[in-house]
Amino acid sequence: MRKVNFWLVYALTLAVQLLISNLVGISPLVGISLLPVMILCLPGRIGTIPGMLVAFVTGLAVDLLADGLPGLNALALVPVAALRRPIIGMVFGSGLFARNEDFSARHGSYGKVFMALLLSQLVFCTVYVWADSGFPAFRWDTLLGIVLSTAAGVTVSLFAIGNLAPDSKR
Repeated sequence: MRKVNFWLVYALTLAVQLLISNLVGISPLVGISLLPVMILCLPGRIGTIPGMLVAFVTGLAVDLLADGLPGLNALALVPVAALRRPIIGMVFGSGLFARNEDFSARHGSYGKVFMALLLSQLVFCTVYVWADSGFPAFRWDTLLGIVLSTAAGVTVSLFAIGNLAPDSKR
């Protein structure tokens, strides 16, 4: 995908995330977030530090334009950006970076894509729920919030990944 097209799709996905954050409230324990898949699908040429900056600005934009604690999405999204390359490398192998290719479903099975989405959502939801609950020891409601939010986020991300990381051979 050309650079301009990716950033246009990224901005539109951010707008969808803002709509979800402002209009969809399932339960106090469940949050739906497209933010981890947005960071996971950043072009491969974007390194870890620039990716962390993109994650921070994206998270802060959601924090300021949606209802929530300022800085909470930014706090939870930066570790996802820091772990983006290790997650992709662990799931898909290092060949993806050696070939200088971007993350997409064509590089592996949907099981691998699901695993990468699950890991990135799990990192995001763990930091988000833990920070939102005031850093307590993990209680049952904290763990339930992490599990439910991760499940909801992965489900929604599976639909979004086709637009953020399209198969270039189709």
